Amino acid sequence: MMPLSYAKPGEDAIIRKVGGSPEVKQHLENLGFVVGGSVTVITVMNGNVIVKVKESRVAINDEMARRIMI
Repeated sequence: MMPLSYAKPGEDAIIRKVGGSPEVKQHLENLGFVVGGSVTVITVMNGNVIVKVKESRVAINDEMARRIMI
């Protein structure tokens, strides 16, 4: 298991765990980051990560990406 922030562009992964406070977890789940869901890293720019999750592209910062374990 590793944080999403360490994934390489083009890499497909399954979300294993979402960490953080209850508010952060809820926010990430609302964006589509749910345990068992798939995520694809599109690009990494200046610590920000753009991913494809549930047929949508979402940009998250490095701090949030470190809370999502794949």
